Amino acid sequence: MLSFLDDKSILITGGTGSFGKNFIKFLLKNSKAKRVIVFSRDEFKHFQMQKEFSDPRLRFFIGDVRDKERLIRALYNVDIVVHAAALKHVPMLEYNPYEAVKTNILGTQNVIDASIDCGVQKVLLVSTDKAALPVNLYGSTKLCAEKLFIAGNFYSPEKTKFAVVRYGNVIGSRGSIIETLLAQPNIKKVTVTDLEMTRFWLKIEGSFDLVSFALEHMEGGETFVPKMPSMKIVDMFDAIAPGAEKEIIGIRPGEKLHEILVTEQESSRAIELEKYFVILPEFKISNTYNYAKYTSMGARTHGRFEYTSDGNDKWLTKEDFAKIIKELII
Repeated sequence: MLSFLDDKSILITGGTGSFGKNFIKFLLKNSKAKRVIVFSRDEFKHFQMQKEFSDPRLRFFIGDVRDKERLIRALYNVDIVVHAAALKHVPMLEYNPYEAVKTNILGTQNVIDASIDCGVQKVLLVSTDKAALPVNLYGSTKLCAEKLFIAGNFYSPEKTKFAVVRYGNVIGSRGSIIETLLAQPNIKKVTVTDLEMTRFWLKIEGSFDLVSFALEHMEGGETFVPKMPSMKIVDMFDAIAPGAEKEIIGIRPGEKLHEILVTEQESSRAIELEKYFVILPEFKISNTYNYAKYTSMGARTHGRFEYTSDGNDKWLTKEDFAKIIKELII
């Protein structure tokens, strides 16, 4: 049980999305939170969730993070915010860039301002590996969101605390290539961008553990990164569609060959725990913030390094991935 959430009111932006919906289910099962508020602009998904969940602690707020006034109304008497709302489709955002700016950057600043105005205690941003040394519009907007969140601590130090979690691909998330392949079990041909392309992979339960750890321990200004296994994209195809012919099409606009979760510049401020890296803020925020507590968790620090999907020491085999997919289907 997540005892630190006892009697707390928690709001999740993007609460009807893949992460939001499943994290809400996790919260209802594993905490004694007083209220769990679903904040999302998708009325149909609200309707679906209302039919699926019967917990009286749930509240449903239709709203968009672009609308600060609606956020302020939704955040009344809220203790904790998990900000997961974002536009995420990489190729789509390359051709609709300002829509990503309005949601992922301006919307994030609205969450920050509204949280401070409403006296929220802790606010956590759900970010992505694409924010580290970004090469696409989506990653660039999420990097801006991360920077805004860290800087948010200067506006209300010790009252409203802001931190970030950053992780890679979640296995089975909505709209992912895995979901697409599972919907076509007899597919004969697949398109592969590059035979050497690698990605970080995380089971959705791992994202819940990361977010819970960050909410419990955050002082303000940290970026929490999980230690995640890597896998070649081509091996993922072999695990899910082993008999399909592969067509190599080359890297698409806005794609990287490999992803990165901790940059060389960030590594000098990173503390390594058993399951996570904690990147401390670049600037001093408050004398009362106890970052030293992480060193008491069996932590160690490095010199400069990069945590990349191709240089990783943890790898998923095709067999490992197939087992995970089988559990996902069941």
